[in-house]
Amino acid sequence: MEAHGVSFRRVLELTFCVTGIWSAYIYQGVLQETVSTKRFGPDKERFEHLAFLNLAQSSVCLIWSFIMIKLWPGKGTGRAPWWSYWSAGITNTIGPAMGIEALKYISYPAQVLAKSSKMIPVMLMGTLVYGIRYTFPEYICTLLVAGGVSAFALTKSSSKAISKLAHPNAPLGYGLCFLNLAFDGFTNATQDSISARYPKTGAWDIMLGMNLWGTIYNFVFMFGWPQASGYQAVEFCKNHPEAGWDILYYCLCGAIGQNFIFFTISRFGSLTNTTITTTRKFVSIVVSSVVSGNALSRKQWGSVAMVFSGLSYQIYLKWQKAQRKKRKTV
Repeated sequence: MEAHGVSFRRVLELTFCVTGIWSAYIYQGVLQETVSTKRFGPDKERFEHLAFLNLAQSSVCLIWSFIMIKLWPGKGTGRAPWWSYWSAGITNTIGPAMGIEALKYISYPAQVLAKSSKMIPVMLMGTLVYGIRYTFPEYICTLLVAGGVSAFALTKSSSKAISKLAHPNAPLGYGLCFLNLAFDGFTNATQDSISARYPKTGAWDIMLGMNLWGTIYNFVFMFGWPQASGYQAVEFCKNHPEAGWDILYYCLCGAIGQNFIFFTISRFGSLTNTTITTTRKFVSIVVSSVVSGNALSRKQWGSVAMVFSGLSYQIYLKWQKAQRKKRKTV
């Protein structure tokens, strides 16, 4: 009876995690697409300063992580010093800025799909730079994802989807997404290195350090000189408060989503978190297609299915690997 109660509680916790991650990030995606494509006010002006979203996001997450650390302080010393995040902060500033900037040139579903192919630059770097050999099933996953993204990019989008873009340019948009992935790869590697050197560093410490430097770099970029675009972004939000509220909600969704991700990893592990976030991306594409009017053709839906088949197979391979490790330790 007690075991049944524990398992039911685990199901409730997992449902809570899935609901939290999906709600926060799907709504954040809707807001991101709204800010990047909507025309505000009677003059139908676009919000062109999308890099401002990164400054706002890093500032809100910085405050959020500081509050969390004060509410639940870690025990003991040995955590990574704040200055150790300076290099990861650079790539974590440039990478997401490129990903958001891509929305000027490609649709939101295309951006989500391109950013789902993170394994491609990782495997290329691993093979060419470090001489890592991957298994045949891992190459199959990569081919499915690469083929799906390529097929989606080569399929002509609807005129309605193109008309919502500020400057339609598919090669530039996809190029920015893949550069985003490359910078993210360096950011993740640096974070792993910091965690290995300072094992007592918690998730909130990493969030604080990364967003501290992110806020500094973004602030200098947005307000570092008199003609910097940050002043224009603030002026736009003053003239169009609706845009300002959308940006605030966008940032809060990101901070709340981080909470659910940390909770999911601590309770169920990174594999469960990967599964939830991967399915969330697929749902985001569906929501964008239905809510925002980014109608996809049959060929594009086939490309989406191809990409997520590859991602699902990758998750299954990770699960198999985890099961083999468990058997060895028993």
